[in-house]
Amino acid sequence: MQIDPSTTAVVLIEYQNDFASEGGGLHDAVRPVMEKTDMLANTSRMVDAARAAGATIMHAPITFAEGYNELGAHPYGILKGVVDGKVFVKGTWGAEIIDQLAPAEGDILIEGKRGLDTFASTNLDFILRSKGITTIALGGFLTNCCVESTMRSGYENGYKVITLSDCVAATSVEEHENAIAYDYPMFSTPMTAGKFVESLG
Repeated sequence: MQIDPSTTAVVLIEYQNDFASEGGGLHDAVRPVMEKTDMLANTSRMVDAARAAGATIMHAPITFAEGYNELGAHPYGILKGVVDGKVFVKGTWGAEIIDQLAPAEGDILIEGKRGLDTFASTNLDFILRSKGITTIALGGFLTNCCVESTMRSGYENGYKVITLSDCVAATSVEEHENAIAYDYPMFSTPMTAGKFVESLG
């Protein structure tokens, strides 16, 4: 499978301190899978190679104003966990993108992510289409939540979607492996970061 870097974007979902760094509000929940996949090292190598090859790098953090007024009065499910954990608050260390994957010159910061699907509350689709991007490669948190939601929308919106299987993590190994084995192949082409880099050309 040959992937044209000029029409490809790597979308990095929620590589933020609250997930990815020691001391982050949700780090302990995702640490076992992060360590199992070695996702940060894999992502860093992949991003450097993709950027050098000419692919577009996009960062999609999730942030909320203090008080979480963007959410309804009674959030439930995963977003209730965000509120209860007091994570991803704008202007805090926890909401910052990790230093290891800080946006470089020429990267694009996708703003406005407030829910699970990166397409839903941002201008991601507009930017992709305006740049002639037809392939998106996804990595980040959580394997079975925001990455999966974005994957499904990308598929529905007509993009060629690649899911980077060793650049994602969930809150349990079982949920992570189930998503990669059963859900990802239905709506994307799953591949390792190394395979993705090899295919760029």
